[in-house]
Parts: sequence; structure tokens; C-alpha cells
Amino acid sequence: MANKKRTTLKDIANVLNISTAAVSKAMHNDSRISAKTKAEVKRIAKELNYQPNHLASALRKGKSNLVGVIVPRTNSNFFSSVLEHMEEVLHKAGYNVIITQSNESFKKECTNIDTLLYTQVDGIIASMANETVDLSFYEKIKTKGIPLILFDRGENNLNVDYVGINDYDSSQMIIKHLVSKGCKRIAHIGGFRRTRIFNNRIRGYIDAIKTYNLPLDNDLIIESSLTLEDGRHQMTKLLNLNKRPDAVYVAGDYAALGALQVLKEHQLNVPEDMRLVGFGNEPFTALVTPSITSVDQNSKAIGRLAAEAFLNRVANPETKQTLNKIILEAELIVRASSY
Repeated sequence: MANKKRTTLKDIANVLNISTAAVSKAMHNDSRISAKTKAEVKRIAKELNYQPNHLASALRKGKSNLVGVIVPRTNSNFFSSVLEHMEEVLHKAGYNVIITQSNESFKKECTNIDTLLYTQVDGIIASMANETVDLSFYEKIKTKGIPLILFDRGENNLNVDYVGINDYDSSQMIIKHLVSKGCKRIAHIGGFRRTRIFNNRIRGYIDAIKTYNLPLDNDLIIESSLTLEDGRHQMTKLLNLNKRPDAVYVAGDYAALGALQVLKEHQLNVPEDMRLVGFGNEPFTALVTPSITSVDQNSKAIGRLAAEAFLNRVANPETKQTLNKIILEAELIVRASSY
């Protein structure tokens, strides 16, 4: 079956025996077109199921009122909260949002960028995938003169606006809390060091361990994808050590949940036998037993400030503004897993 041809302004013009220019003016409520002609144009457009070509319009005007957003995943409370508050600010300013997700894949992230550029978005707000090391696709956005704002995950050498939390201090805050509970051998299940935020969390952990004169053991520092299965696998490895940790700080809540499952399966009591801290403050951390201590990443402010950073760039296209690096403080939500 052949695809149905898209209705164009010329099709409407042919039905009414008027020029395409007159149809276009009628569509835009031009005062030079009579009310009768406008009504006829709208009637025929409805009959022929005419849909405006927004891409062509964007090419003509040089503005689409679309903002592309790239997130690693949408099933995270952190990213969904960021998106909600980002969209709220952008909608009030007259923009619609196109949301894409990379699923932590560099290849998919590159495809998302190309798609958004083809769609003529007015700007891109992104949080990078775990796999991303090559920044050439992000450089492509910059060379096209399109505002690029990074949040949560971003690389400093791209020289673009950035909004996130102080990951280094967050790790220090966690270790201080665990030390105050008497922990002396603290493990860290982190993300990959190649990603700036996870590198900062690992650095914060290492420096805090040194500050409190605790043993710095490479067996206690693990890099992973921070999925639930990663948490299970890495927790099992830690339990198999000759000298187990008495606390585990996990840089993501899903991995922390996996770690908790393994501890329960080994009939270890949390926090009596081992304390546990996650990162992200996912809703389930308050619902599981025991509830999981976690770091709240200030998602509402990150979403709002990232959107405002884009709007500031658009409002001042001719001036080279100073790069806006907004680093927010996170909050440790202490729950039963680390009392």
C-alpha cells in the first residue's frame, strides 16, 4: 500500500484556485487576506488534514522553539525530576522539549545529537552517557553555534555551562557519617573514573579515608556500571574478601539495592553487621527494609537552573558570557541502613 502523500499549501491553493502565497498569508492571519478567504483556506486545510511542516518553518525563521534534552535514562527519579522542572521553566518561556535517552550508550548518544541537530533545535541540554569518552559530537554542537548546557555529567574541557552537585564533598560527607558510626573499613562501589562525577566521588572517598587514617585498600575500591546486577556482583566480591568491610558506600541507589539484596541473602544484618549508603535518593530507598541512607542530588534546582542557563544564552546571543558553572551542595538523607 502506497504511503499517503502529505498535504501541502500548494494542494490547498489548487482546490481554491488561488496562489500558494495567499494560502500562506491566510494561515498566518495576514490582514491583507479577506475573512472569507481565510475561512475557506482553514476549511479546506481541515478537510485535507493539512499539518504544518515545523522543520521547514524552523529553517525559514532560523528558530524552532524546540530544546533537545539528552539523559542517560528516564527510569531514574533523579533524571525524571530534573526533566519535570526543566520543562516547566522552558514551557513558560515558550519552548517545547524533545527528550531523548542514551541508555548509557555512546553510539545512541551520537545518534540522538544528530537527530536533534537535524530537527533544528534551538539548544541542547545534556547529561552524558557512561560510555562517552570521545567528545567530538558535543564539539559539533558548539561549532554550529547552538547553545549547549551540561548537567550532572559533563566534561570541563568542553567549556560550556554546567549545573551539578559537589560530588567530591558528597563523598567526604558520607565517609564522615560512616566514621561517626564507628566504621573502620569502608568500601566504595563507584562508577567509572572516566566519567567526571564518578571520578570526583572516588577522589572524595580516597581523600576522606586518608583524613581519618583508615586503611586505603585497592580491593575496597570498585568501578562498575552501577546497575542493580552490578551491585549484587560487587557486593558478593566484597563478602568474599579475607577481610570484609564493615561499611559500603555505593555511588548509585540501584547498585545499593542490589548490594542490600546480597547482604540479606547472606543473612547479614544491616546496619549491625554492615552499614550501607547509596546515592541518588530514589523513592525506593525509603520503602525497602531497612531503608537506605542516600544522597539527595537537588534535582529540582538542577533542572530549573539548567533551563535558565539555556535561556540566558539565547537572550544574549551576541555577547560571550562568562561560562556559568553552578555547583550545588547535596544532602545526606540518613536512614536505617547506616544508623
